[in-house]
Amino acid sequence: MFRKVVLTAMLLAPGFWKVQAQKKNTPQPPNIVLIVSDDHSAPFLGSYGYPQIKTPHIDRLAEEGIRFTRAYTTAPQCVLSRAAIMTGRNTLDVQMTRFSAPLDASVTAFPELLRKNGYHTGILGRNFHLDGNRRVPETVTVLEKYGLETFKNRVDYLNVTGNRDSIFQQYTDFLGKAPKNKPFFVQVGYSDPHRIFNAQNFEPDPQSLTLPGHWPDTKALRADFASYLGEIQRLDSDVGRVLDDLKKRGLEENTLVVFIGDNGGALLRGKGTLYDLGIHVPLIVRYPKLIRGGQVSDVLVSGIDIAPTLLTVAGIPVPEEITGKSLTPAFADLRQGGHEYIFAVRGAHGQGLPTNSSNFDLGRTIFNKKYKLIYNAIWQIPYHPVDFAGQPFWLELKQQHAEGKLAEKYDKLLFADRRKMFEMYDLLADPDETDNLSGKPEVAAIEHDLKARLQDWMILNRDYLPLPIAPEN
Repeated sequence: MFRKVVLTAMLLAPGFWKVQAQKKNTPQPPNIVLIVSDDHSAPFLGSYGYPQIKTPHIDRLAEEGIRFTRAYTTAPQCVLSRAAIMTGRNTLDVQMTRFSAPLDASVTAFPELLRKNGYHTGILGRNFHLDGNRRVPETVTVLEKYGLETFKNRVDYLNVTGNRDSIFQQYTDFLGKAPKNKPFFVQVGYSDPHRIFNAQNFEPDPQSLTLPGHWPDTKALRADFASYLGEIQRLDSDVGRVLDDLKKRGLEENTLVVFIGDNGGALLRGKGTLYDLGIHVPLIVRYPKLIRGGQVSDVLVSGIDIAPTLLTVAGIPVPEEITGKSLTPAFADLRQGGHEYIFAVRGAHGQGLPTNSSNFDLGRTIFNKKYKLIYNAIWQIPYHPVDFAGQPFWLELKQQHAEGKLAEKYDKLLFADRRKMFEMYDLLADPDETDNLSGKPEVAAIEHDLKARLQDWMILNRDYLPLPIAPEN
């Protein structure tokens, strides 16, 4: 046991691989494959305990690595979240709360650091979302005029596709071009389980499904949820192709594989919200040389922790501006690593005008393992779903609300005229986040402490929102 601890400490020490590379017959630093699913809430994988889904390939990854049960993105939206994953810095810090913004050239992405230290690097598959958005001609003009699309200069290989077969072809093309004398890093992005849901051949039986406790149980909602799970089951088959290919190439043993969702699913009180289904995502890490298989960690993980973890395993010093924490301590001791508190933000979504809270909402959250505070800065705007406002199940719920036929508890959660400025939940007693404790005397001290910690974080990160603790009159 002592020998294993010492070996692990050596492997994780900054500069270990660089020193070893100078010695003859020493293996090169590990290859790194970062697999990113799109709009994927925890717990919707077999290995996360959801009973009616079959995800054998991703589950095998968990069996051979470490599964983090409490991993959270820095925002419930792809652009904001991916910026933090790519930089190891929170969304405010890198000024990426505007959905269509490109990552500024002055902000370093971790693949650049890998590249400078001898890695062949690539990003492929689903749009990585950090070069701005080209849907509006006037925006394209600005991007091109000022040279704001920078990722072609940050990595060796950059390619984008939404087609499943094309993603695997890009992946094999990248490996074919990777120099044999260099380790490689590649981000493989998938569109599943992002809407539109079209994985008909992968859907489970809607009537067999266990629904989240805060959802109304309707036939149309079950059908929609089954389609979502079908997307995840299809995703699993695609992930399996990559994992099998690594094994066939003899790369499995010396490749660190990370699987993570970019943010929560487009589900009721999911994507676009700071509730659990909006920011709680699966995170699995496999690396046979450092990680004993079948481990489960409940440390609090943020999306900013991915970059320092990959840099540490690669033997590259983590820059001071990176505020994430490496997860490598948890590889050897499940009690180590993680955060005491997690922070996340909600900013603009998409390119639409601020006609509802789907397009434009501003909020912040802070939580630990027991309590969560949500600060709705524009609380006057009611909840409006992201990406499914036109779906049959939602239109049916709206009709039931209009006719007074929707059960009161669901009506209050989904169709209140306005939200509360502050929401506070006991996550152990109320994991569905339905009983708002904000303002209650019995938790007043805890609520104030959370607000003070959030205020501290907002000030340090130059947040533009009003602070949660106002001066007394």
